[in-house]
Amino acid sequence: MTAIPGVRLNDGHEIPTIGFGTYPLKGDDGVAAIRSALDAGYRLIDTAVNYENEEEVGEALRSSGLPRDEVQITTKVPGRDHGYDETIASLTGSLERLGVDHVDLYLIHWPNPSVDRFVDTWRAMIELRSRGLARSIGVSNFTREYLTRLADETGVVPAVNQIELHPYFPQADLLSFHEANGIATEAWSPLGKAAKPHENEVVTTIAEKYGVMPGQIVLRWHLERGVIAIPKSATPSRQKENFDVFGFELSADDVDAITALGRPDGRLFGGDPTTHEEM
Repeated sequence: MTAIPGVRLNDGHEIPTIGFGTYPLKGDDGVAAIRSALDAGYRLIDTAVNYENEEEVGEALRSSGLPRDEVQITTKVPGRDHGYDETIASLTGSLERLGVDHVDLYLIHWPNPSVDRFVDTWRAMIELRSRGLARSIGVSNFTREYLTRLADETGVVPAVNQIELHPYFPQADLLSFHEANGIATEAWSPLGKAAKPHENEVVTTIAEKYGVMPGQIVLRWHLERGVIAIPKSATPSRQKENFDVFGFELSADDVDAITALGRPDGRLFGGDPTTHEEM
């Protein structure tokens, strides 16, 4: 089975460079899809309270027979649970649903600036890390401003920021900020979903050159930029294809050509973290 390269986080822990996104996998089919991903070699499974499938993730992990310490689980605190005590209680619920005694990466799902409790939530997450209930802590959909505020007010820099990132929205500025501040970048919707950047002629031409599928080119583009990708697919063959991206490398020119596909309006939906909020 392919050995998965890792990314060293600022807390000393390591996370696989390819993970498996689980939204919106639910029910028996969801369990089967997540189990299939584990069988294919994925060792980083990404869920969230708001995905309503933490129980399915736990069931798939148990049925896989894999030792707990071989699989890293990410979950996320939802907006309705922002606040110090609320966040402590939220993770308690997540651990119960997952059937585990800790998560490997715990993220704030959205900053929800109008509520303005994400710093309180972050303080709780620092405490949860000290208790061993969350091995690493980070955020999702945070801007440079919000990241800076967390660091300034608590002294703790997030290990990860999980953001929308794909060829039509390459996030070059935020990626540079992360690199300068020791924050690992993780891409949600790394294949661009309905926008289908893998069908762009630039990508398909590069895929032909390397003799691989266009989706594999997009995922390899993430890895070349130092980004952790968490593609989702319920199809076992596609899961394996998405995972099979370690046998080739892209040239710098190819990486630049794909990055140049970025668009000013490249977001998949109106997911600007300064205005879009989820509870």
